[in-house]
Amino acid sequence: MASRPFSSSKRARQLLSMVLPGIFLLGFNIGTGSVTTMAKAGADYGMSLLWALLLSCCCTFFMINLYGRFTLVTGQTALQAFKQHIHPWVSLFFIFALGVGVCGSVMGVMGIVADICYRWSLVWTDEGIHPVWFSLFFITLVYVIFWRGNTRFFERFLAIVVAIMSACFLLNAFLLLPTPESIVSGLIPRLPSISAYSAESPLLVTASLIGTTVFSGLFIIRTTLVKEAGWTLAHYANQRNDAAFSVVLMFVISASIMAASAGTLHIAGTPLINAAQMIELLEPLAGQFAVSLFATGLVAAGVSSQFPNVLMLPWLICDYSGTPRDMTLMKFRLLVFGVSLLGLVVPIFNARPVLVMIVSQALNAVILPLTVVCILYLSNCKSLMGQYRPNTLQNLILIAILLFSIFTAYLGLSGVWQMLMPT
Repeated sequence: MASRPFSSSKRARQLLSMVLPGIFLLGFNIGTGSVTTMAKAGADYGMSLLWALLLSCCCTFFMINLYGRFTLVTGQTALQAFKQHIHPWVSLFFIFALGVGVCGSVMGVMGIVADICYRWSLVWTDEGIHPVWFSLFFITLVYVIFWRGNTRFFERFLAIVVAIMSACFLLNAFLLLPTPESIVSGLIPRLPSISAYSAESPLLVTASLIGTTVFSGLFIIRTTLVKEAGWTLAHYANQRNDAAFSVVLMFVISASIMAASAGTLHIAGTPLINAAQMIELLEPLAGQFAVSLFATGLVAAGVSSQFPNVLMLPWLICDYSGTPRDMTLMKFRLLVFGVSLLGLVVPIFNARPVLVMIVSQALNAVILPLTVVCILYLSNCKSLMGQYRPNTLQNLILIAILLFSIFTAYLGLSGVWQMLMPT
């Protein structure tokens, strides 16, 4: 009898270790970039882009599973394979492109979190607490945890934050659910027309929604997590189930955010310019409890995405160079410190964090076609994959995803062009 608590605790730890890679991906994906993009889509276009979210999640699962299987078979991460079997410049391009995206994301994340907290602080004080102080607090919190250099501690802390975020957004969506008709209608593929009260192009919002879900960084980091977990082909079912777990939650949470915004702001015909604005706009429509849930979930999303954001560049550099991921090295501590300080840009210069995030996520979609082309080539190399090469149906799906990614890149570039050169 005395061994049962130990046995139960051991089983719980084993279960947690099996889903930690998926939780990491979920925390990475559902950050303030995803939240603001889904909220923007819901506020401007209701549930009409739900089809794009569903299709994006299906593509994400297929790509995560394919990249993960490649590592299970070859023992190589994505960047190692790009460097050895395609060209070193391909790996360097991904490091540069993802690094630029991460820098933009860090600026937007801290800007949105600080702005949300500032609006909350107005409840307690007349003038509120300046956003810079909140940004400094969260930057310090993340950096102190990073300084410990303990990946397991980091992953478990991230799991707690993701759980809080998920609970808040799901409960919030339940309170603010739009009509079933609008949800069903949103599953019919179509591009929305220009919103009369939105400054951003529907092409830009659509590309941003897809770019924040089908994110190249997810697939590349996934191979690192699979290798670090020590998984082999014997763990293929674990890898697939873990990928499914993260993507299903990804869809449910993202759809919940879109639904909450569509059920309130879209019906009221109110544009979303900055995320903190939702506190003021949602309160008369949904009540203080729903607003508190949304704000708590948004702060948790910001913190959960900030961890992977600041770790992205050091991990990619270690992956490319084939060195251990020792985050206690001074060069990585200085690099992460520099990236973290970018979180002060939006509060100090009063930039528009939502626009920063929308453009950042849309540009992520531009590098997606190369990500698909690389795995299409590598996974079909007989010398690498042998009998585990994709079958005809899987290759056809991969080609369809490639075409989808090219279309998404076109939407992203067109949306940015329309924003920079309005007619």
